[in-house]
Amino acid sequence: MFERVLSFLKDLPSGAGARANADDPRVAASALLYHVMNADGVRQDVEWERFKQVLGESYSISGDELDALAAAGERADNEAIDLYAFTSVLKRHLDADARKAFIGLMWEIVYADGELHELEDNTVWRVAELIGVERQDRIEARRKAAAAAPGASGTSSDE
Repeated sequence: MFERVLSFLKDLPSGAGARANADDPRVAASALLYHVMNADGVRQDVEWERFKQVLGESYSISGDELDALAAAGERADNEAIDLYAFTSVLKRHLDADARKAFIGLMWEIVYADGELHELEDNTVWRVAELIGVERQDRIEARRKAAAAAPGASGTSSDE
C-alpha cells in the first residue's frame, strides 16, 4: 500500500509555473506532514530528516526542488488557521487506500524520534477524521509505524 500512495503522490499535479499554495495537493501533503512533525512543539533533527525523506521519496525529488516543497509546506502550515484547507485538498485527490497510506506516512514522522506525544496523536486523529480514514485503519497504521521505530514508546487512548 505504501508503494501505491507513493505512486499516487508522484502523479499529483506539481503546480509548476504557479506559486505553490495550499490548493496544490503536494503542498497540502507537505503542510500536514510538517504540522504533525511540530505538533509537540519540538522539531528534532531526526524528525526533519524523516520529513524530507518522505517528501523526497513520495515525489521523486531532491536538492532545491525538495527544499522548495519542504519550505512551501512549512510556510503553508504557518499561515493556516486550521487543517481543513489541507485535508479537503487531499480528500479530493486521494482515494481511500491512498488516504490510509498517507496516515501511515504521518505516523512514520511521529515515530521518527521514537516517541509518541499526545499532541501528535491528536493531530493524526484529527487529520484521519477529516480525510475519512476509519479509526481501526488509523490505529493499525500507528501500530505498524511504532513497530518499525526502534525504541518507540507511548500509547494513545485508542487502545
